[in-house]
Amino acid sequence: MKLKDLSERSTEPELMDDFQEGVDRLRVVFADINRVNRVLGGNKITTAAVAKLMEANPKKEYTVVDMGCGDGTMLREIAKLCDKKKIRVRLIGIDLNHEALQLAEEASVHYPQIEYRHEDILKLETERFHCDILINTLCMHHFTEAQLPIFLNKFVELGKIGIVINDLHRSRLAYYLFQLFSSIFIKTKVAKIDGLISISKGFVKSDLLSYAKSLPLVRHHVSWKWAFRYVWVMQPNRIGKVYE
Repeated sequence: MKLKDLSERSTEPELMDDFQEGVDRLRVVFADINRVNRVLGGNKITTAAVAKLMEANPKKEYTVVDMGCGDGTMLREIAKLCDKKKIRVRLIGIDLNHEALQLAEEASVHYPQIEYRHEDILKLETERFHCDILINTLCMHHFTEAQLPIFLNKFVELGKIGIVINDLHRSRLAYYLFQLFSSIFIKTKVAKIDGLISISKGFVKSDLLSYAKSLPLVRHHVSWKWAFRYVWVMQPNRIGKVYE
């Protein structure tokens, strides 16, 4: 059997990029995705990084924006974290998918600190937003190499304290382990197919370091996390406290 060539990022579109099966079916797919993140601890990578940024940069209240928020799971995790730590926070979720935002609103009725907005990240008017910390989880790999500079520069403009990007490590081991994992833990065909495509569109560390070089006025911290994730924390140089 010929091994999957992952030497470069795939340009294959994911099924979720143009999902047309309705909100009820989308709910089932998100349940699969969220189950994977729970089992593998993916969400904790982002919440831990956000907590560190808050600890290093104490304020009375924070505004956190989630770009590509999907069904809002990550924002609800941050809301719970801040409630536990008694931190005042305003949370804003941005997504282009109307049905994902519908699911996010339904699941967040008991979280008054969360609001959702329908926006295209690439066309976002950054002057309309105030944001202390910007997060982006499993969304960056959906963008092409041509789109990424727009994407990243908007993030740097927005995140006054820092930006936390949590995305996939492009790896053959991850690819084949996911095939095994999905046969046990994933129910929907969409999540199984997109999981493999997502890995093939993910990143190696040299990719992220190359993107970082194009943002010289920002401090960068890139680290590998289980299971096959990279967390990339960016901090504008105008902020005195350094993420460690």
